[in-house]
Amino acid sequence: MESSALAHFLRARRESLQPEDLGLPRGERRRTAGLRREEVAATVGMSTDYYSRLERGDGHQPSEQMLAALARGLRLSLAERDHLFQMAGYGKPQRMARTDHVDAGLMRIVDRLVDTPATVVNALGETLLQTPLGTALLGDQTRFQGLSRSSIYRWFTDPDEQRVYRPRDRDRHARILVSHLRHELTHGLRRSRAAEIVQALTGNSSDFDRLWQEHPVGWRYSEQKILVHPEVGELHLHCQTLLDPEQTQTLLVFTAAPGSESHDKLQLLAVIGAQKLNTPSRQNL
Repeated sequence: MESSALAHFLRARRESLQPEDLGLPRGERRRTAGLRREEVAATVGMSTDYYSRLERGDGHQPSEQMLAALARGLRLSLAERDHLFQMAGYGKPQRMARTDHVDAGLMRIVDRLVDTPATVVNALGETLLQTPLGTALLGDQTRFQGLSRSSIYRWFTDPDEQRVYRPRDRDRHARILVSHLRHELTHGLRRSRAAEIVQALTGNSSDFDRLWQEHPVGWRYSEQKILVHPEVGELHLHCQTLLDPEQTQTLLVFTAAPGSESHDKLQLLAVIGAQKLNTPSRQNL
């Protein structure tokens, strides 16, 4: 591990960011250039002491998971992320696919959507980032591991995943998911994550087997969505999409018509967040 080079790189990137870049308040008496160390540590989920030791060049080799968090927290480009991994003693990250690193431009947009439900997903429906209101609306979709990271996989294996849609809308949504999975399998590698999902679902989900045999192609999401939240009920939303430069990730932004009932419900969710209200047995979305 190139400790001194890593330390210099982390410090330079930290000092190049401002609190506003991460959606943080500037506060008073700020004498530090760029972000404070404790702000970076809180953003990436590590202790301030550990991060400070990395910047001093006397810390232990960080794990790949920690480096990925640092890359995201410091808003690194893909090239900068690869450079970070190499200085830390790893090659270009193999475990973390290209589509797992959120584009820095998308990150800057998301940082400014503090009062809007938004989420960044890749082509397999793996959620990479959510705004607080996005989490309140859809639940924490970044917590999953393994194949369950994919909303396509969860749709056919976890009944809770379908609760966000009305029963009459679920068949169409399932066809859209299968269509997208087919596209990724066709344009990807035989041993890709898309292939792993297909293999895992085949023979284990009768709904998936039926739709896979029907071979749906070209199904697209509608910009008008009706989502069902366990606390506030149905929300009629517009879903605007923005692709990253390489078109491997999508930013989904949910809005409601001003003055509508759904707009009022989003404002309520902004207040209560993801906390439970009067439903002790609430199921996760």
